[in-house]
Amino acid sequence: MQKTSRLKSAQQGVVLLEAMIAILIFSMGVLAIVGLQAAMIKNTADSKSRIDASYIAQQRIGLMWSDPANLATYLEVNTPIAELPNGTRTTAQSGVQYTVTINWQEPGETTQHNFTTIASIAGG
Repeated sequence: MQKTSRLKSAQQGVVLLEAMIAILIFSMGVLAIVGLQAAMIKNTADSKSRIDASYIAQQRIGLMWSDPANLATYLEVNTPIAELPNGTRTTAQSGVQYTVTINWQEPGETTQHNFTTIASIAGG
């Protein structure tokens, strides 16, 4: 009888310790998932900005292709664009090549993002 009571007293608290370790492991998993979700949201926002910049630049090139007689009117430097945060558009010419550069800066970031496309447009 005494032997079973010694084993019983040696095992007291083991279930509580196992439960605390299980809660700790579960909590770390939840925190990892929350961090992953935050990274995915940031990457999705960055991707949307890049898509918007590409669309804006391609739209400008399309306008220039459709109006080759007035290409000089499309040249600009750091024109603000509302579709992107702190966005600007620059259109430059080098011979028959036209370069459209879109710059933007996401809120809370210090890095400047840009998207550049080059098209050859004859005419004008």
